[in-house]
Amino acid sequence: MSANPTRRGFMFILSSPSGAGKTTLSRKLLAAERGLCMSVSVTTRPMRPGEIEGSDYFFVTQQRFEEMAAGGELLEHATVFSKSYGTPRHFVFEALERGIDVLFDIDWQGTQQLAACCREDMASVFILPPSMGELERRLRMRAQDPEEVVQYRMERAASEIAHWSEYDYVVVNTDLDESLRQITHILHAERLRRTRQTSLAEQVRQICQS
Repeated sequence: MSANPTRRGFMFILSSPSGAGKTTLSRKLLAAERGLCMSVSVTTRPMRPGEIEGSDYFFVTQQRFEEMAAGGELLEHATVFSKSYGTPRHFVFEALERGIDVLFDIDWQGTQQLAACCREDMASVFILPPSMGELERRLRMRAQDPEEVVQYRMERAASEIAHWSEYDYVVVNTDLDESLRQITHILHAERLRRTRQTSLAEQVRQICQS
């Protein structure tokens, strides 16, 4: 008998306002943790140079996307700047059944949609900046966006942060390494939830009979 009971995977959600660090933390977590994969979304936007079908996105037509949404094939979906994005149910549930955890880098709206259909299969973390001033400083340091985009992201930040209480955990990203340590601890604890350890009842039975 294995020392660790077989378990079902779960959806591990990281959300934050732009610039608070969720993408960097997601990449570091994926690099460090076995048994964790990134959710691959379906999108209607064109493939960009260097992107790989099935790795970066599943690229579909708008008609096919609408069919998937209407047929319940997407766990959550949204339209951003006239392009549609969604999470394919089959991809996620296949991973969970194999005991693989699926990492999501999504906003509060996507989190709400997942919670409405899959609450028992998810754990969510909201990442806060230490201050709004620090958030703006980080956005400017990236030097990726023009001034109007920085201002737009700052305007959105307050409304996004207002949803912090809807999450299971909250991490204030003052120090990246410390935040990664905290998120890693959350991941490991969630893997040990009784309800996710599918062979635990049999293991307990064997322990009691030994």
